[in-house]
Amino acid sequence: MALAQDTIAQLAEHLENCQLQTKDTPKITDAHPDMDWDDAYAIQDAILARKLARGARVVGLKAGLTSHAKMRQMGVTDPVFGFLVDEYVVSEGATVNTAELIHPKVEPEIAFVLKHALKGPGCHIGAVLAATDFVMPGIEVIDSRYRDFKFDLKSVVADNTSASRFVVGGRAMRPEDVDLRTVGIVLEKNGEPVALGAGAAVLGHPAAAIAMLANHLGRRGQEIPAGSLILSGGATEAVAVAAGDSVCLRVQGMGSVSLRFA
Repeated sequence: MALAQDTIAQLAEHLENCQLQTKDTPKITDAHPDMDWDDAYAIQDAILARKLARGARVVGLKAGLTSHAKMRQMGVTDPVFGFLVDEYVVSEGATVNTAELIHPKVEPEIAFVLKHALKGPGCHIGAVLAATDFVMPGIEVIDSRYRDFKFDLKSVVADNTSASRFVVGGRAMRPEDVDLRTVGIVLEKNGEPVALGAGAAVLGHPAAAIAMLANHLGRRGQEIPAGSLILSGGATEAVAVAAGDSVCLRVQGMGSVSLRFA
């Protein structure tokens, strides 16, 4: 690690305040160009500690940067990962207040819920599917705190991978009852399709993102607990939303889930 503990604490307070106060900031690597990946995850951990100290509850985990092409473009070999707490949960069909967000975008996701814990190293797609209780459609609302949506990946990790809100719904399916590679995905905004994809857009198979998360946590001496909900990463590009928009995700054979913005 390149940063001192007090610097990590200060950056965590700054980034969380940006989230809570709906204000943007230049990316933090501008002031700390030597920040490494361990620093970035330490800042994320410190943000989580701040939330837990105020009574928040962890409800899940998330993967981001789950496209092989995007990883090659950014010069990295693994997705990035973040946490989900109860303040991010939105009910099916509910309304998100855009006044609480800076520049929200939505991503269609396949959410996994585990019946058994997963721990790396050596976790693979088969282990993930065996440990999965069910999968279901989900929409993640991402909201980077960085000004003009300009950032680098270490800054993104520190900012908890732009997490802000999410909803899951539709029809819960056993993983053996759906081909998660070929399942079709349609994201609609205001009744019009705006993004199309398939499960294979996420690392060839969305369970691969869960395996990478387990291996990432395993290197840190942690695991994905049984009962966890994990968002496996956007299956299409992110779509910008604003007040007045309604968004619906339809996943082949798994129903739909929706959100409104006001």
